[in-house]
Amino acid sequence: MTEGDKVPALNIGLSDGSSLDLASPGGALVLFFYPKDDTSGCTREAQDFTAMAADFAAAGAKVVGVSRDPMTKHDKFIAKYELKVPLAADEDGAISDAFGTWVQKSMYGRKYMGMERATFLIDADGKILREWRKVKVPGHAAEVLAAAKTH
Repeated sequence: MTEGDKVPALNIGLSDGSSLDLASPGGALVLFFYPKDDTSGCTREAQDFTAMAADFAAAGAKVVGVSRDPMTKHDKFIAKYELKVPLAADEDGAISDAFGTWVQKSMYGRKYMGMERATFLIDADGKILREWRKVKVPGHAAEVLAAAKTH
């Protein structure tokens, strides 16, 4: 998936009990993919989006985090850090496969598959307006918010 592409019709369940059709989210949607709950970079990213949740709402954008962790782990992560953004459990990999965020990584010469830190800004009709790949956490949520305000 890249800018200008139409998001496939995927209905995802969210940690707040609601569900969302990615192809027609009904408003702007910020979908951020992160590797794992309760790790330093992922926690910081979720906290940054939480701190700006009201600003995203004022800009008309819903923010949703996605990882392959199960919903029970998401619930603990949300409670521990008082997160204000819903999370989606992509346990079967359907969402990350559709967006191309499940990629080969390498650490200390060992290759493995893992979640690429990436964010997508999607319009109300399910079209990708902006994408950020290989995200660095510091300042990222603010950059996404600035983009959401201009679309």
